[in-house]
Amino acid sequence: MKMSNRKSIRPYHHPAGGWGALKALSEHLLEQRVPVKGANTLRCMNQPEGCPGCAWPDPKHTSSFEFCENGAKAVAWEATAKRCTPAFLAQHSVAELSGWSDYELEMVGRLTYPMAYDASSDHYVSVSWEHAIIGRHLRALPDPNMAEFYTSGRTSNEAAFLYQLFVREYGTNNFPDCSNMCHEATSVGLPQPIGVGKGTVLLEDLFGQNPGTNGPRMMTKLRDASRRGAPIISFNPFRERALERFQAPQSPIEMATLTSTPISSRLYQVRVGVDVAAVKGIMKALVEADEMARANGEPEILDWDFIRGHTHGIEALVNDLKATGWSDIERCSGLARTDIEYAAQVYMKAERAIIVYGMGITQHRRGAQNVQQLANLALLRGHIGREGAGICPVRGHSNVQGDRTVGITEVPSQEFLDRLALRFGFAPRANMAITSSQPSKQ
Repeated sequence: MKMSNRKSIRPYHHPAGGWGALKALSEHLLEQRVPVKGANTLRCMNQPEGCPGCAWPDPKHTSSFEFCENGAKAVAWEATAKRCTPAFLAQHSVAELSGWSDYELEMVGRLTYPMAYDASSDHYVSVSWEHAIIGRHLRALPDPNMAEFYTSGRTSNEAAFLYQLFVREYGTNNFPDCSNMCHEATSVGLPQPIGVGKGTVLLEDLFGQNPGTNGPRMMTKLRDASRRGAPIISFNPFRERALERFQAPQSPIEMATLTSTPISSRLYQVRVGVDVAAVKGIMKALVEADEMARANGEPEILDWDFIRGHTHGIEALVNDLKATGWSDIERCSGLARTDIEYAAQVYMKAERAIIVYGMGITQHRRGAQNVQQLANLALLRGHIGREGAGICPVRGHSNVQGDRTVGITEVPSQEFLDRLALRFGFAPRANMAITSSQPSKQ
């Protein structure tokens, strides 16, 4: 019999954060039977360097009580008191379990023994720890490149460095990492237009990107920016409540009066997977407004001094934008031309603007091109290298970039391998995939 752990879906009319967030946090801890242990873990986990559940550090850390639902769920699931025992797996075949949802499987709890698949019975059965140790399996492989070693940005720098050292001494560079899914497009796409595969702004400058779900600490910054009157334009297929209004748990006034702060000036529900159409629409509106301003003797919209002094290829970009019809942009993006032009008007009036994007842009078969078009948008207004302006990719887990920096990469530089050999006395396997034209992801 399948477990009845499905969550109901119902309308939610309250602001993000506030009392609703506290209620959801409590429910997750209670569901995993760790109300005290889980609360203590959350309190200890949320430090100035960031929460392991997301990519938002906070150097000016003022509160340990800033959590998103995803972060709370991650802690609750890892600290859960529920257990998936051999007896449970004996009752349920793999064919049956394959029909369960991810949520239903997660709610069974943590494994208590190493398990192996028994094809004759179609069940997982427990095996000894000696049998489960991977060393003998690795030694049996004729070629170390037949093994892959996955890592996650949840890993600390120290653990990641030792892990890559172990695997390279074993004889391979096969390190599929969560970064390959989260922001490979950033690492590959940004170096060509702006020279670096990372953000160009300081964290103190930043606001944006699915904050309630994927970057809760960002909500404080967004709230502060909104209360200062800064326009915030959001593009998201999902009309996330946190992009509409937010009740700050750290604000006694908002909590006591059940009030909240509006976040986005406008929230546009772009069609899934075609964000680039909206980006091209904004650039097209900028180019058209600039041509009209120059024809009328008015101040230029595009930053031509910056464009001529620091970029090349503007003619090809402008020609492509002119060749792209507004009807095609509206059809692909799912947005009206008037909405796109409104966003362009806000952008062109901003002395400093930050373009923040997340994995809706990068987890895409054309992710690198999406990233490059966002870079083009920033370059048109000279918002690269200007204080308080620039590109800000928000990565997935908190240590995606840190893992890359300490060696979790399938394309290590030869200099990195040579220094490992000098320091640790073994010859790491060279990566034959490296070419002189391939951008480094370290």
